[in-house]
This record gives sequence, structure tokens and C-alpha cells, in this order.
Amino acid sequence: MRYRESACSEFPVFSSAREVVGTRRCGQAGQVFSYSAALLRGTAANSTFDATMAHVTIQTLREVMKVMLESPGFDRVANKMKMVSANPGKVVCEMKIEEQHTNRGGTLHGGLTATLVDIVSTAALMYSERGAPGVSVDMNITYMSSGKIGEEILITAEVLKQGKTLGFANVNLTDKATGRLIAQGRHTKHLGHQS
Repeated sequence: MRYRESACSEFPVFSSAREVVGTRRCGQAGQVFSYSAALLRGTAANSTFDATMAHVTIQTLREVMKVMLESPGFDRVANKMKMVSANPGKVVCEMKIEEQHTNRGGTLHGGLTATLVDIVSTAALMYSERGAPGVSVDMNITYMSSGKIGEEILITAEVLKQGKTLGFANVNLTDKATGRLIAQGRHTKHLGHQS
């Protein structure tokens, strides 16, 4: 049985025992996923991997997210976000809205909201039984209210379902103090083929 990622970046190609048996490369995102593969194999410092559960530890997930958010790629726009908690299939992060996160109206930028949905739903998929980051197939965001400078928000992603090739996640962005829903996203990712 093999899992094979289908995106154009350096992605690990896993055997059923979650050992990296090869990679594909295209662009700088490859550095992040090469490091992620090392973490998933348990070769990076302070990380372990349970092949029977096919998910990463919370510490490993924190390390992978840190590398993603500090990479030279676009994800660095969310570098102020911190993981609060993680359970299999569910990840909660928080972030204080700062001026750099806003649009001209001084509220949370819609593009950043979409990026947060992407990043945190990917983390939830990585911290699940399948343990695969996947490649985006579809994403939609519904904007309910605005987030303002100085507000702290929670970004909560839950895996709804993982099939043979697709994973589905729901993400809520809420005001940490009031619980007010700011935005809700749905994200579908291609997870590769399992045979």
C-alpha cells in the first residue's frame, strides 16, 4: 500500500509504514515539506511518530507549523498565529489581529482569513489518522462579521471526513472574548491515493 502526494512541490512519497520512499520537487514549499517528512519520520529533535495511528504528535505538529509560518513562502503572513490545542482531527489556533493583518478599512483582511482557513485545516488533516497535508481542491469562506485591530481570534479546524482520495474540513474564526463568529470556511483537499 502506498500513499502518493500529487502536488507540484517537494512532497514526501510514503510507504504504508509512513517511511519516506521518495520525493517530488517544484518550488520553495518543498523545503517545508522535506522538513515535515523528517518530522513525520521522527528524525527531527523531540519528535516521535506512531505509525499505527498514522498521526503526528502535538509537539511535531507545532514544529511543522512553525517551519511553515517562518518559511519564505506566503504562509509567513500568519506568523503571529499560535497553536492552542490539538486533538486527532481538530486543531485550535489563536492570533491577535494587528495592523499588518487588516485591509484598508482596518478590519481582518479576507485574503488572510482564507489563508488561516487553509493553514489550520491542513494542520487538522495532518493531525488525523491519515496524517496527510493534501493539496487544495476547493475552499469557500463565508464572512459573518469583521475582526478589528487588537481583537484576539480563535481559528478552530475540524476534519469532517477523509475518504480514499479527499479530505474535508470545517474552520470557524471566532472572537476569543465574545465567541462571535467572524468567518466560516470549508476546505476540500486531495490527500493522494491509497491502494
